[in-house]
Formats: sequence, C-alpha cells, structure tokens
Amino acid sequence: MEQPRLITDSFPLRRRPGRAPGRIKGRVKGRGYPRVRPRVPPTPPTEDPPSSPPPDQALMEMLRRFDLAWEYGPCTGITRLQRWERAQALGLSPPGPVRDALLEHRDNPHVTYSLWHEYEL
Repeated sequence: MEQPRLITDSFPLRRRPGRAPGRIKGRVKGRGYPRVRPRVPPTPPTEDPPSSPPPDQALMEMLRRFDLAWEYGPCTGITRLQRWERAQALGLSPPGPVRDALLEHRDNPHVTYSLWHEYEL
C-alpha cells in the first residue's frame, strides 16, 4: 500500500521575508534576548524659573497682539526679539514699546518666546 502524501510534497515550505529563521532547539522563547526599554518622552523644561516674577497682564496683552500681527512676518521658530529685529530690517516699522519690553524682560521665557514656541515646526 502506498504511503499517505503530505501537502508539503506538492507545495514546498517557504519562509516569510522578515521573519526570524526559527528557534534554536532548547531555547525558551523570551529569554536570552536583550530587553527593549519602552520609549519615554523627555520631560519638558520648566517654563518659568523661580527667580523671574510673573509678567504684567498689560505687557502680555501687548506681546500677544504683536504675535498675532501677521504684517511683521511669521513668529514660529524664533524669539519675539528676533522677529522684531527682522521686521525692522525689512522696513515694516514694528512697535517700539515691544522692543523696549523685550529688552527689559530678556530673562523671562514668558516674554521672550511667542505664543507658539512650544509647538514643533
């Protein structure tokens, strides 16, 4: 009597691309491989150092209006002072009190950076 035929006689065994070639005999799955640490996003830096006092609301409103004024060009990726200087160099005549406030509160990140400084480009 003839032996039963296997399906692999008609269709040869093929390995899938990208898969590991198979386990080594006697090795327990999950042991002996380097552990992969989960990726933890970096913690954002503190925005307001303890030494700088909170800025005045009238000052912040003036700076917010400067950020929202598109006639002075885009403000993402640069500081407010860099934007003011760029607008001045292009002859757009940005407001002088904004520059004075930026130079006076140079160490305060709430004043230095625009509304969108936390967003990635």
